[in-house]
Amino acid sequence: MNPGPFQQNKRQFFLIKIQYLGFRFHGWQKQPNNIPTVERMVLRTLRYVFDHGKFKVLAAGRTDAKVSVNETWIELFLDDSDPLNTAEFLKEFNLNLPSDIRALEIKVTDANFNIIQAPKTKEYIYLFSHGEKFHPFCASMMVYMKTELDIPLMQKAAKSFEGTHDFWSYTYKPSPTTETEVSITSAKIEINDLFTANFFPEESFVFRVSGQGFKRHQVRLMMGMLFDLGMHKLSYEDFLETLDGSKRIHLSHIAPPSGLMLYRTDMH
Repeated sequence: MNPGPFQQNKRQFFLIKIQYLGFRFHGWQKQPNNIPTVERMVLRTLRYVFDHGKFKVLAAGRTDAKVSVNETWIELFLDDSDPLNTAEFLKEFNLNLPSDIRALEIKVTDANFNIIQAPKTKEYIYLFSHGEKFHPFCASMMVYMKTELDIPLMQKAAKSFEGTHDFWSYTYKPSPTTETEVSITSAKIEINDLFTANFFPEESFVFRVSGQGFKRHQVRLMMGMLFDLGMHKLSYEDFLETLDGSKRIHLSHIAPPSGLMLYRTDMH
């Protein structure tokens, strides 16, 4: 991989762990017309801190608009002959990032590391509640369902996502060549005790799902299916058919992005 036209003998390589609230951003990837994205803010801040533009950033993955991240990694390629004081840089970087983005740590890597191809395990979570409508402050990270949900049925279905399945039905606009077989190491719905606030509803729930890779919108399609089950729009047997990729069942319920969070990215 050639990250850019920089001098190899001057290049320094770093991994930076970051987190951000995605509610006001149009996803990670930089877009035209100065649309606010996380990547745009990160690049602008780095340019200010370094006082030059001789660097490049690659992310371990992209997020969609309004999706938040608790932990993920970006790779920084820095073209500078002066060694970077990582402790001072991390402090300065955080001071100048907007308040809804934070850098957690930085570590040195080398030219042999490739953040795109490096094996990683990701855990996504989806926060939601039902019953009494929640405080408006919750809207940035939790979804409210107006209809009472059958939580035990949703928990049973969530567990059925575990294992290796052909997730064709949970792949957004798959092409004939799209690889749709995905292995899920863990999937469950439980009472939310990961994030709390005095304005949160008395009881909220979290869908937690882990695996090495997910397709675009896959977790939101999974959550949409769980919501439909919870509202008794279909049966558990109907749900099981969606795990058989040969059925080619087109799912259209993509759960709202604001409840989704990339909770953890573990690099191996």
